[in-house]
Order: sequence, then structure tokens, then C-alpha cells
Amino acid sequence: MSERTAERIEHLDVVIVGAGLSGIGAAYRLRAEHPDRSYAVLEARESLGGTWDLFRYPGIRSDSDMFILGYPFKPWRDAQSIADGPSILRYITETATENGIDRHIRYGAKVIAAAWDSATARWTLTLSGRGAERSTLTCGFLYSCAGYYDYERGHEPEFPGIESFAGRVVHPQFWPEDLDYAGRRVVVIGSGATAVTLVPAMADQAERVTMLQRSPTWISAVPGRDKVADRLRALLPPGLAHRVIRTKNILFGIGFYQYCRRRPAAARKLLTGLTTRILKDERLVAEHFTPSYDPWDQRLCAVPDADFFKAMRKGKAEVVTDHIETFVPEGVRLRSGRVLDADVVVTATGLRLLAFGGVDLTVDGEPVRLSERFVWQGTMLTGVPNFAVCIGYTNASWTLRADLTSRLVCKVLSYMDRNGFAAVAPRADGPLAERPLLDLASGYIQRSIGDFPRQGDRHPWRVRQNYLLDVATTLRTDLRGTLRPHTGARCENPSLSERAALNTP
Repeated sequence: MSERTAERIEHLDVVIVGAGLSGIGAAYRLRAEHPDRSYAVLEARESLGGTWDLFRYPGIRSDSDMFILGYPFKPWRDAQSIADGPSILRYITETATENGIDRHIRYGAKVIAAAWDSATARWTLTLSGRGAERSTLTCGFLYSCAGYYDYERGHEPEFPGIESFAGRVVHPQFWPEDLDYAGRRVVVIGSGATAVTLVPAMADQAERVTMLQRSPTWISAVPGRDKVADRLRALLPPGLAHRVIRTKNILFGIGFYQYCRRRPAAARKLLTGLTTRILKDERLVAEHFTPSYDPWDQRLCAVPDADFFKAMRKGKAEVVTDHIETFVPEGVRLRSGRVLDADVVVTATGLRLLAFGGVDLTVDGEPVRLSERFVWQGTMLTGVPNFAVCIGYTNASWTLRADLTSRLVCKVLSYMDRNGFAAVAPRADGPLAERPLLDLASGYIQRSIGDFPRQGDRHPWRVRQNYLLDVATTLRTDLRGTLRPHTGARCENPSLSERAALNTP
């Protein structure tokens, strides 16, 4: 690269990839703790919000309460604790606007490749923009907040005979604006969080909604509104009330998870008992709502105010547990021989995983094979300098861990400044036993987890699913133990503190 070409390429101290819930939170932390660093948030789509802007299917909502899915630095003020998608999108937008983050977001900028050069201690990012044109910029630190879902493709199994179906087939990830299901018969294929959200939302207008599942999923009714939170917000200042409510809900969530994992038989009895109390039909619960796996072997589906079960009791929805034999013009024929008549079929069959937005990573010209890397503190990868990823919890709110990760990234940047390191990467002392990064039995995870980095068998290489342990240790960790300066990067690109010292009279 010539000197003239290099001068034309924009350089930033930090680049954050993704303007969703995690990316906006990361920008807030960076702005608060490192206000002198230049940064940009690169968003592949034309609007912020990530998941909460992309998914537009009926009833889309949070799968955990907003007092913990929301940011710790911005109190959730809406009445509903289990919030709908548009409310969450407004919340993210407000956060970006109030803190000036919106001025740093670059839309239509998809990062397709990131190449690290040790000689200059810089990442060179190749961007695909509007009209598929390419552009380039460099940065000193790259932070991926793109999550681990493929936003461009959903999981779509091959259904025999689907081409013969006379009705319309849609996938929730790409919900068509012109779909009219009022007065029509709808079959929703799937039994996860998307399916149990769609069923009650569509049942209000559809003639009938049938959820077709191969096997049951654990579903639990939860209050849509937190009455204790309402009382606390009426009595306490907003900031204090938010902290108290947040702490209460975190402790409850962790406690219930631990109860399920330590006493699975008791947890099964509790969940089936609660569902039986609502549906008042033990045989129905045994057939359709009693999974073969234990609670939290897969993620638990929460239904606010029991809306899913209420739709069933009203006769507007039903659940069928069976396998698809083939599609037919009038609907779906099952192995049992029954035909589910349908005008609309919704394939809520899950998402595809895609590691960190599918960016093509190289270090000094060598491709980074993610499956050969270990994750340190759930944040950085072995042998990949100045690169961090945001990975949320699978058993709790995503944002709990995402915010800890962003604060740890800021700590790493401060560590680099204090020691004059232009680049750092984690390195293990001794061999690590491999474990999958996401340790859930869910099908969407098992299909693709082999393409992701690994976690190890001990701290700090374990991605722990325990916020109390993480919040007590993550920001107190001694970075000198495993975070090492990257060879050959110290002199060519001084750190922020070194640059400031050089410019001081």
C-alpha cells in the first residue's frame, strides 16, 4: 500500500460491529470510559435495533423482563415488564439519541473481512455498502456486537410436498407486510419462543391457529407486569428503584435456574402443575406440555399472563404433537393420517447461527479458524489481537453479560494504555479441555456450534452461566495473567496514552 493510499483510508481507535441492543450498550460504555477515543458503530442494515428492528412478526416481545434485558444505566419506565418489540426498539433508539451514539452509527456498512497486521497493529476492514460498493477503513480495536444469528437466512427444513400447498408459507424472520390472516386457518410449525409468541397474537384475528410440534417444549406462564416493581417505582427515585428491581429479578432468575438444574424432578413437577392449573386438563398437559428433557436443558419459553394457554382455553388455538408426512394442497398431512387444514403455514422452525456476523478474519495473512480458538472471559479469542466479541447468557438476559463484556473491553483498553501496549491477545498457560461455546441441547445450537470458538474447562476460559459469579470477578480479574502483548506491535503504533505523552510540551 502506497503512502498516498494509506492517507486516504480513515482510521478509528475502535470499531463496534452492530447497532443492536449490544452495540448501542457497547458504544455507551466506550463513550463513558474512553471519551477521547474515536469510534464508529457499523450497521449492515439501514436502521438500528438489530433483532428488534428485523423481526416484525405478530406479537414479537422480549423473552425476559426488561428490568434485566434493558441497560443498567437506563431505567425501564414502561408499564409492561415483558415488552413488545416496538417498545424495545424505541428504548434502544432513545438510548442512542440521548447519548449522541446515533451520530456515530454508519448504516449500510457490512463488515465482510477484517485483516490484522502486526507491523502496524491495525485491523483493515473491508466493508460492503449500499449498492454493493466496497470501502475500507482501519481501526486499532475491533469489537463484534453482531450476535450469533444469521440475519439473512432462517433455518428452513425441507418439507416434502410443500410445493403442492395451495396456501401461503411464511418464515417469521421475514414476515411479509401484506399477509392477511384474518378469518383464516393458520398452522404454526415449531414449539420454541417464536411459535408460542405467534399463536396467541394471531389467534385474535385468525379463524383458528394450530401449533404443530414434533415434541413438547417447557413453557411457563409469567406475569406480563411486575406488581412489586410498580410499587417500588411509586415509592423510590427512578434510578434507585431500577437498581432494586433489577437486583430482585436477577436473583430470582438465577435462583430458579439453579433450582431446575439441581432438582430437575421437582422442577418438572412444578412446571407441569402450574400448566395443569391453567388448562385444567392433566392429559392435555401430559401429551403436549411435558418434554422428555429436563427444564433448562433447552431454553425455557415464557408466556406473559398465560396468553398462549388462554388462547387454547378460548378454543382459538390448539397444539398438535405429531410429525409431518407431507404437505398437501389443503394443508399438512401428519404421520397419524390427520390433515391439518391451512390457508397459511408459518415455519417457526428456528434460526441459523452465524459466528460474529460471518466476518472473514485473518491475522498477518493467515485465516482465523474459529473452531481452533478458545474464548477468554467470554470476550477475546486466543491468538487474535485487539478483537473482542459480545456473547450473552443462554440462561438469563442477554444484556446482563453483554454489559459486563463491554465494561471488560474498556478495562482492556485502559490496561493497554497503562502499559504502552499497542496490541494484546489472550494466551493460556497449559492445555485446555474443549467444551462447546454454547452448552445447550437446542437444535438450532447443535446444528452450527462446531463453527464457533471453544470454551475451556476452567476459569477464565469457561463461559460461565452465572451472573453473580461474573459480576463479582470479571472486572476484578488480573489481566496480566493471561492477556499478553502481541509480538511485534509495540513501537509501530503507540497507544493512546503514549500519543498523548508525545504531544505534551
